[in-house]
Amino acid sequence: QVQLVESGGGLVQAGGSLRLSCAASGISFSSSVMGWYRQAPGKQRELVARIMYGGSTNYADSVKGRFTISRDNAKNTVYLQMNSLKPEDTAVYYCAADRSVRYWGQGTQVTVSS
Repeated sequence: QVQLVESGGGLVQAGGSLRLSCAASGISFSSSVMGWYRQAPGKQRELVARIMYGGSTNYADSVKGRFTISRDNAKNTVYLQMNSLKPEDTAVYYCAADRSVRYWGQGTQVTVSS
């Protein structure tokens, strides 16, 4: 019954911004570590950003200073604000919730044109 529903992906020009949202249900959201991952064609899925239940965050070096992860526990939603987007950010972005098992969203496509 765990569901992670993502939205906000799309096509954007280099230097532009995009905000991804992930609405969670069926889990104790406020006590769950939430993360954003991405996977480009032919590449492994990689961690982009993670936010702990206490609010501390971790980012991949490639997105530090450009992306911001946040959460709204009242709305059971985690966000990824992406600024100064680059073509190399193009990937399918996945939301994940870490409990005893890692739950995944369906993924949303982000395409950055040069």
